[in-house]
Amino acid sequence: MIINCAIIDDEPLAAGLIKSYVEKTPFLELIGTYGSAIEAMKELREHPAQLLFLDIQMPELSGIEFAKILSPNTKIIFTTAFQQYAVEGYKVNALDYLLKPISYDDFLKAANKALEWFTIIQKQQVYATDRFMFVKSDYKLFRVDLDNILYVKGLKDYIRIYLQDGSNVMSLMNMKMMDDYLPHPEFMRTHRSYIVHMTKAESIDRFRIVFGEEFIPISDSYKEEVQKYFDIHTLM
Repeated sequence: MIINCAIIDDEPLAAGLIKSYVEKTPFLELIGTYGSAIEAMKELREHPAQLLFLDIQMPELSGIEFAKILSPNTKIIFTTAFQQYAVEGYKVNALDYLLKPISYDDFLKAANKALEWFTIIQKQQVYATDRFMFVKSDYKLFRVDLDNILYVKGLKDYIRIYLQDGSNVMSLMNMKMMDDYLPHPEFMRTHRSYIVHMTKAESIDRFRIVFGEEFIPISDSYKEEVQKYFDIHTLM
């Protein structure tokens, strides 16, 4: 996968250093370097970048302010000399935060986070379109149709996928990996040990999701997100 990226930094030396890092990172392709957010605004509207290496403290429009008006499809890695901006950076869903002077090692770690994120999104889109996946079980690959999944249960280092036809598939995989790749919000984590195919839920009983005789718990960590889903789909 190749990620199109741009650099926005009003310090030429800092921008030049990041440019040199981008050029030696095989999965990054630089489509533009800009001295300010204002300068970048028009170009990025016509030629969007998937990833921005964005300085925070800039004249006219700060990186934080610029991040708030960007498309959610554009991901951000903030670059700054001021550590106090870290919390603000994460409030606008930045993938990472690099403190100047930036080493290539730190740059590469942040770039790899971006690669992982875009790979997950790409797979989610493929699964949502193709409506199936293959999972490894007992040294074989088994096709699992998304429309046949009821829920997924985590069992330490394994997961068990429960299917509509009454069968199940067990695979050596962690819950985070499965949660990352299944399309949201069709599939939602309701508990550290459960992912539910929300469109298949039969009923809700005392804030537990019912599948036949199986009651799937909803823990406090996921309650708010699950409640929003139910609210949208509830006729009052």
